[in-house]
Amino acid sequence: MARISGIELQDNWAIDYALTKIKGIGWSRSSEVLESISMEPKTRVKDLSTEDLNQITAELEKFTTEGDLMREVRENIARLREIGSYRGMRHYRGLPARGQRTKSNARTKRGKRRTVGSFRKDMLTTMQTAK
Repeated sequence: MARISGIELQDNWAIDYALTKIKGIGWSRSSEVLESISMEPKTRVKDLSTEDLNQITAELEKFTTEGDLMREVRENIARLREIGSYRGMRHYRGLPARGQRTKSNARTKRGKRRTVGSFRKDMLTTMQTAK
């Protein structure tokens, strides 16, 4: 197993796919990195030499990845919250921040549906019939 940017890459993975397992590296950036060091994208991780791994690591250091990327995103959200922007308030409240509809969707952000209106009325009728 090769280790790049603190991520264990399995030996049977193709290197273009394996690089996408690093946070901050997608398919396009993976192919861009491999193209810049002129490496075949379908090469398996087990077939890479230490020199190849060093080239890939050196190329990836040009980009923000893993912990640095997450820290940067967290700082950006904290800055938005501090200045009191609309997006910052949406992050604070746990609601969609990019203008999505919330009346009928956004269940993952808003949580499970809760019935409000007739619940109390049903409880009263069940309590009265129990007496």
